[in-house]
Amino acid sequence: MQAWSSPNVPELPGAGPPVQIHDTVTGSPVVLGEPATLYVCGITPYDSTHLGHANTYVAFDLLVRAWRDSGAPVRYVQNVTDVDDPLLERADRDGVDWRDLAAAQTELFVQDMTALRALPPTHFVGAVESVPDVVAATETMLASGAAYRVPVPAEERPADDPDLGDVYADVEADPGFAGGMHLNAVRLQEVFAENGGDPDRPGKRNPLDPLLWRRARAGEPHWDGRSLGRGRPGWHIECAAIARRYLGDHVEVQGGGSDLVFPHHEMSESHLRTITGIKRPVRVHAHGGMVAVDGHKISKSRGNLVLVSRLVEQGADPMAVRLVMLARRYYTDWEYADTDLVRATERLQRWRQAAQAQTGPDGAALLRRVRSAMAANLDAPTALGAVDAWAHDTLAGRGDDVEAPELVRRTVDALLGVDLTAGS
Repeated sequence: MQAWSSPNVPELPGAGPPVQIHDTVTGSPVVLGEPATLYVCGITPYDSTHLGHANTYVAFDLLVRAWRDSGAPVRYVQNVTDVDDPLLERADRDGVDWRDLAAAQTELFVQDMTALRALPPTHFVGAVESVPDVVAATETMLASGAAYRVPVPAEERPADDPDLGDVYADVEADPGFAGGMHLNAVRLQEVFAENGGDPDRPGKRNPLDPLLWRRARAGEPHWDGRSLGRGRPGWHIECAAIARRYLGDHVEVQGGGSDLVFPHHEMSESHLRTITGIKRPVRVHAHGGMVAVDGHKISKSRGNLVLVSRLVEQGADPMAVRLVMLARRYYTDWEYADTDLVRATERLQRWRQAAQAQTGPDGAALLRRVRSAMAANLDAPTALGAVDAWAHDTLAGRGDDVEAPELVRRTVDALLGVDLTAGS
């Protein structure tokens, strides 16, 4: 799958400090190390990119920028779940081919990320193209006893190899499973069911056991599963297989929205643990907050979507849309209002006006403040406040650093991803 083209990232003098980020599981800050590997769970492409999606991907774009600025050679992988139940259901509802829907919505996502000047992942990988890796991983888990088959209901059995069942992971084969969740068994099952799980499926050993490979059903897409029989991949094993293929056995940071903490991230790490035999294949779990509109979390099911593409079509500068998201700490939940975009547009105009001045306050000092903020758990609001103060003093005629405006433009571009030349 082809990622989008990278925006130009200006070079900055020196290097930023090591990056510290909050680990969701331990609740503690962690200084990131090497290898600098990042896996961010991508979209299921059945609807346009809404502000909640964008909030997550902009957050991890900030991480990539700060991490690279510190001198780390970041390898960044993002997947696209281009075959899954919600996608198939939406395609059936709309009377379109699921492949056409996935391709169209993935392309719109790429356009939105390009407009927001998000850095592309090193590898942008679809679930469909990763099927051979999923099959190999599932076969490994079956062979080790970490997975088992569940019979397909008689009325749904495929014509070829009808006795081969669906394949499920046995969570009890992983002693580390759900160790950091701090939820009782009942609540775990409730969350599992709320997020695509099937705790009541007959034949499962444990209600929390997740699907690895679904045998072919009539009218559903399917692929060669070798010893598994024809079928398609489960969700959690998709990310585990892609992460291992492109990042190896160690993932420094696994990221996504906070709605992925459980079951998705817990289960994908569990799969990695059983496949690799490594006790801690993911060092840090980091999560972006949820975005609400009119008192409810943005969701496709509710329909309260604020779409990035629609905001831009209505005349919003993509850099102002990006500033709306940077105004909050990435891990906090927040509610969007139209006034947020008004304030962000005014901020962008002030910054652009100041960046065109002949002189300004010390640009190197501003660079240090922004670097320090971004290295401290991606504290974008503090970084924005530093740029606000610089712009205020510049527009007030203070400061005689002739190199400051250019250095500030480069700083804001490289570390915050905001272009101060466009639209000026």
